[in-house]
Formats: sequence, structure tokens, C-alpha cells
Amino acid sequence: MGTTVKKLGEAELEIMQVIWDSGNPVTSNYILKELQGRRQWQLSTLMTSLTRLAAKGFVHCDRSTGSNLYTSVIAENEYKAGASKHFLEKLYNNSIQNMIATLYSDRAIKNSDIQELRDFLDKLEDEG
Repeated sequence: MGTTVKKLGEAELEIMQVIWDSGNPVTSNYILKELQGRRQWQLSTLMTSLTRLAAKGFVHCDRSTGSNLYTSVIAENEYKAGASKHFLEKLYNNSIQNMIATLYSDRAIKNSDIQELRDFLDKLEDEG
């Protein structure tokens, strides 16, 4: 069975980010509080999303303590690696070079970003 990671919607990704950042099991109220600046949600809206995330296999809900505690099932880097790969395949014909060229020609990345990337790649090569 291949590891096809289901895609997350924008709101779902924000919820997962809160769970990943906490590093501990969290309550729905904690998540709601963390999202407050970005989303004007009712608890019921969040609960619906959490139920969906559990169904997709992203979160586990532990009900044994009396208050629902949510933990991530999929690691952050595992999800992001899969999503990045999918994104590259879909939009840039699986070419990082195409992606960088597009961003650069569109002025979405600056010369300083290119230098940063170059330094980063040099560092990776040194470590390898």
C-alpha cells in the first residue's frame, strides 16, 4: 500500500499546525484559542473539522480522560514532504528548477532568496 497522504484544506492545515506545534495532546478549546486571530470559529465548526480530520486519519481523539484530547497521527514533515511532492508534480512537472524559475521571473523570490538557497544547498552538500 503506497503512502498516499490525503490533502488537507486550508482550515484543516491550520488546525494540524496547532496540534503539531503543541507537541502534546490538546483539547478542542486549546485549538480554538490558538486559531482565534485567524478564524472566527464557533466550537461546533471546529468539532466538525476535527471529526473530519480523524476520519481522514490525521488526528486521534482520546476520550478516556473525559475531555477529548487530540494528537496528530501523521508527522508534520511527513505530510509536508508528501504535499510538496504532489504540488511539484502537479504544477511544475516535477521540476524544482521550473518552480524556482517561475517564482523568480514573477519576482516572487528576490536575489537574496537565491543566495540563501545557494548557501543552504552548499551546506547540504557539505553534510552529505
